[in-house]
Amino acid sequence: MATNILMPALSPTMTEGTLARWVKKEGDAVQSGDVIAEIETDKATMEVEAVDEGILGKILIPEGTEHVAVKTPIAILVEEGEAVPEAPETAPAAAKAEAPAQAEKPEPVVISSFDPAQQTSTQKADKGERIFISPLARRIAKENGVDIASLTGTGPNGRILRRDVEKAKGQTSSTTASSATAAPAAGSVERVKHSGMRKVIARRLTESKTQVPHFYVSVDIELDALLALRSRLNKALEAEGCKISVNDMMIKAVALALKQQPGLNVQFTETEMLHFEDVDISMAVSVPDGLVTPVIRQADRKSLKEISQEARSLATRAREGKLSPEDYQGGTFSISNMGMFGVKDFAAIINPPQAAILAVASGEKRAVIRDGELAVATVMTATLSVDHRAVDGALGAQWLNKLRDLIQNPYSLVL
Repeated sequence: MATNILMPALSPTMTEGTLARWVKKEGDAVQSGDVIAEIETDKATMEVEAVDEGILGKILIPEGTEHVAVKTPIAILVEEGEAVPEAPETAPAAAKAEAPAQAEKPEPVVISSFDPAQQTSTQKADKGERIFISPLARRIAKENGVDIASLTGTGPNGRILRRDVEKAKGQTSSTTASSATAAPAAGSVERVKHSGMRKVIARRLTESKTQVPHFYVSVDIELDALLALRSRLNKALEAEGCKISVNDMMIKAVALALKQQPGLNVQFTETEMLHFEDVDISMAVSVPDGLVTPVIRQADRKSLKEISQEARSLATRAREGKLSPEDYQGGTFSISNMGMFGVKDFAAIINPPQAAILAVASGEKRAVIRDGELAVATVMTATLSVDHRAVDGALGAQWLNKLRDLIQNPYSLVL
């Protein structure tokens, strides 16, 4: 009996997505667990596995189609020898959604008499074989007009990765630039189509800035004691290969400040205020298409070593497009750190439905007054952006002062 394959909900908040690519073709046999398609959400490109087995009889939604609503029939699965219906079944009982899988699942190993890593994608395409490429690399190639058949993958088993596409894109840009020098085109402009992530970022931040009444509180924090403690910790952890960053210590300090002053660990709704017992810190990570905020859960209960290892893992998977929905949903407070870029101070936009976000700038040597004497200290400006519907100014200032005390007296971070 023919069954509908539906557009899956890859996260609790997903309402639509882009059908980036069909892995299976019409007429292909499908086994339970086979990857049949790649779906692009606002956070990542994820592979979708089949739940049932049969023959992919008809593809209803072509690859590249945007704004496909969740539960929309995207294909029809039939049994072997069964006639393929022209339209999807309308009976709800016949419709079976597909289950999400981890993004960037490793491709099956191709067994051959030669090293697959030495075979170019062009050779594979000429022989009618599948080109092994990650979903993120495929999307970047498509957006920049890079022919994947001309690439040689440097990943496992010759898999084409983002770095391979970026390298080819750079070479293409150089060639284009040379051609433009020889024959300049007046008023030329490059048009790059918005990714799903960029569209969602634009919509959510516009809603935040226009619908959430922001107010801002800034404070200067001396970092010398924290930096000295970090140096001692890293020396002690050197044999384990673990390295604590300033950002790791900021996450722990923010989590402890929220535990001690829980009035900011809240969310505003039209009917009630939500107070959270767990302190789940969303950390902003820059990725090629924009920004994602993976979450370190119960950060107040974790050691600096645990936070460091988890933060590093989440950031790496975020940049590789391998985050699963549970990795980035449900944070109660956000941190955006641009200190590594030498930024003196900035104000971040609140990440709804959270009530606040902390903007962390770089530490720099500044003149300070201590006991009436002029001295030099490493000082960082931290700016708190707060939803005034949920938090009043005095509470925001009190919380920021609590954070400053924790950072300037950092031994509580390791007790």
